[in-house]
Amino acid sequence: MTDIPDELLKLERSTEEERARLAGLTGDEYEEQQRRWCAVAEALHAAITAHAEATGADPHELEGAVRLAVRQGQEDPAVE
Repeated sequence: MTDIPDELLKLERSTEEERARLAGLTGDEYEEQQRRWCAVAEALHAAITAHAEATGADPHELEGAVRLAVRQGQEDPAVE
């Protein structure tokens, strides 16, 4: 699968960035950041589902391709 829309890649990057921001947080700060992460992750899931339905792609394969494309293009934002 090579045709991955930029919007999906941007959402995946945002999801990973929000996840990485959880590091070192506790209490209310952690819970607030977790809500942000979940919101972006839900938006990504919805976008993947919509794209898969529109193109006939398998949503699980599409999700894997998006994750792989982003991870191959950058280092893990949680690792410093």
